[in-house]
Amino acid sequence: MELTLLGTGGPEGLPRPDCPCATCACATGDQARAATALLVDGTLLLDLTPGLAFAAARAGHSLVGVRQVLLSHPHDGPAVEIPAGLPAPARVLAGQELSLLSGHHVTAVAVDAPGSGYEIEGPGGERLLYLPPGCAPAGLAEGSAPYAYDMVLLDVVGRPDALARLRAAGAVGRTTDVLAVHLDHAVPPGAAELRRRLAALGARAVPDGTTLIVGEYADVPDVPRRTLVLGGARSGKSVEAERRLAAFPGVLYVATAGVREGDPEWAQRVALHRERRPGAWQTLETCDLLPLLAGGADEPALLIDCLALWLTDAMDAVGAWDDAAWENSGQRELRARVDELAAAWRATRRTVVAVSNEVGSGVVPATASGRRFRDELGRLNASVADESECVLLVVAGQALPLRG
Repeated sequence: MELTLLGTGGPEGLPRPDCPCATCACATGDQARAATALLVDGTLLLDLTPGLAFAAARAGHSLVGVRQVLLSHPHDGPAVEIPAGLPAPARVLAGQELSLLSGHHVTAVAVDAPGSGYEIEGPGGERLLYLPPGCAPAGLAEGSAPYAYDMVLLDVVGRPDALARLRAAGAVGRTTDVLAVHLDHAVPPGAAELRRRLAALGARAVPDGTTLIVGEYADVPDVPRRTLVLGGARSGKSVEAERRLAAFPGVLYVATAGVREGDPEWAQRVALHRERRPGAWQTLETCDLLPLLAGGADEPALLIDCLALWLTDAMDAVGAWDDAAWENSGQRELRARVDELAAAWRATRRTVVAVSNEVGSGVVPATASGRRFRDELGRLNASVADESECVLLVVAGQALPLRG
């Protein structure tokens, strides 16, 4: 089944008319995107947008052979002119099916906003799923999908939870080609940053006019198993870590901070942290990371925030703040704990993202215990980074890849 993306942008396209934002300013060349529209095997058109005939011609295709036009969502603004020769567009309601003379079978899929998603089965049995902008599948229970799609096209940037639902149901598997469409000025400026963020979610974007064969998996991004996110205070490192797992189901958020009695400011920080996490995530407050890292590949992804607080707990346990205890056995015991953690990190089969503070940068703590903590955190970060496929440094909310 051949799929041509005549457009990959949001309903208003990218750049938006008269918008001065950085994303729109960067949307030039192959990063400029018309509203999303798909041409399947030259015979089925999904969504009707301005300039379709010219878009098809630029992609080396014609609309002459189109026999069915389906709309996925209500179109605001002035009516779109229907190119000459095209059949009248229709929107199929959830649960309804169409069998086309071309051998394609279309099933309308329920979504959680106005519109219809479409499951398309080609003559050769390949299956793709297309969801409207701002929509996630509705009524999809965990493990309920009878098969994984070969290709899924959806609003990955705006609704990463939609991808998480599909993964939980089994509709998206390791070989499913996930394409981000409906790309609007909510995406980050610049092609490289968009590519990096999508790859972390197991998705990708292609320029307008790209033709793909459904079922070819060569370009499916490989999500790293182990990711370390470093950054200073308020750098955005936790937001980056959370964003990397936003499209995965049932994430276990491991908070190493614990509870601080009588500290309302800390309680407020924790509450804000929880509010921004997806509702389906679970939270576990613990510093006992070894059993969690020992879990299997089929268990939910882990987000550990953060290793600096894990180290604080470990230093408390071995008495590392006291000079005499440190020289006696504290240093040896702490290094053993760090080695155990690095070994567990190396051996883990779970997808895991850990956050840690980047330390130093020329500032020397005033106390011996402060310098000790700085040094040991630096060693811990290096040990974990050495065993990670992906390492990021976050500065002013911008993630700089150090590896992967």
